[in-house]
Amino acid sequence: MAATQITFEIAANPAPRLDKALGRDVPADASLSRSRLAKLIADGAVQVNGTIVTDPRFRVEEGAQITVSVDIAEESHIGGEDIPLDVVYEDDDLIVINKPSGMVVHPAPGTPNGTLVNALIFHCGDTLSGVGGMKRPGIVHRIDKETTGLLVAAKSDRAHHSLAAQFADHTVERRYIAMCYGVPEANDPRLRGIKGTSFEPGNILKVQTFLGRHKTDRQRQAVSFTTGRHAVTRCRILDPLGTPPVACLVECWLETGRTHQIRVHMAHCGHALIGDPTYGGKRKMSPKAIGEAGVDAISNFSRQALHAATLGFIHPVTEEFMEFEADLPDDMRDLLHVLGAEV
Repeated sequence: MAATQITFEIAANPAPRLDKALGRDVPADASLSRSRLAKLIADGAVQVNGTIVTDPRFRVEEGAQITVSVDIAEESHIGGEDIPLDVVYEDDDLIVINKPSGMVVHPAPGTPNGTLVNALIFHCGDTLSGVGGMKRPGIVHRIDKETTGLLVAAKSDRAHHSLAAQFADHTVERRYIAMCYGVPEANDPRLRGIKGTSFEPGNILKVQTFLGRHKTDRQRQAVSFTTGRHAVTRCRILDPLGTPPVACLVECWLETGRTHQIRVHMAHCGHALIGDPTYGGKRKMSPKAIGEAGVDAISNFSRQALHAATLGFIHPVTEEFMEFEADLPDDMRDLLHVLGAEV
């Protein structure tokens, strides 16, 4: 495999360990994350003053001449496909997409093509500098197939490392707009009696549980209070829908990011998302509250009414905080209009 040589000099006051010194001084345009540098050291691809060093704890001095041999990124085994993308922002290191309903993020046995990754490989082309030695976009988070909204992908190894760390640390700002059955109000005694739910000032619903795979249905997630992964969701009312209200437009935000988290948590507290085929179920709605057209619109809404509306993170290179917003998709706007909301 062809390789390229990256040469540079260790600057003043280096960290005592080779891996940390390289992480600080490697040229930014090399797009090498700390994890990638650690692997290159272990693979014997790093020379210090002409000698191969494989110990990441090796003490390196100011002025040491470093040579790193990096394999030229291979083409991904995943093929690119000319699928239209709604690009919200793009630069050399990352791309932000407003994903439509019906698009799977990553290829899997049931969906080997037609995914966001296929579309990104085609769209980004040679601007993908390589993630982990492969010319592919770095997927650091996902949203469900039928959920719409914002998603960021890395185009370089350094961006992938930084964004993945931000998601792991739960420092990424993610806010969703959803439509649910009922109205999650603090004065509802039923809600206060559900384990894992509480209210914070400002009528903000907080749901705190563990989440893990359902015991009998591996495609579903389930609430637990003993096993699984810690999950916290918050929700506030934006617009009650109907007279009297029988549904609600809400904003949800994540302290953690687990599979199906908002959908499972809202269902757990009795306010499942409209149209959710897995956790929502069909509910009998009152024509007196929303009219026959409203009843039909809710009954026929074919996906979970969930939209990733806001995404904020620190740029991996500029270190500036960036925040993006995506308007509600047409199907949710149309449903809100039928239900009498001003949109």
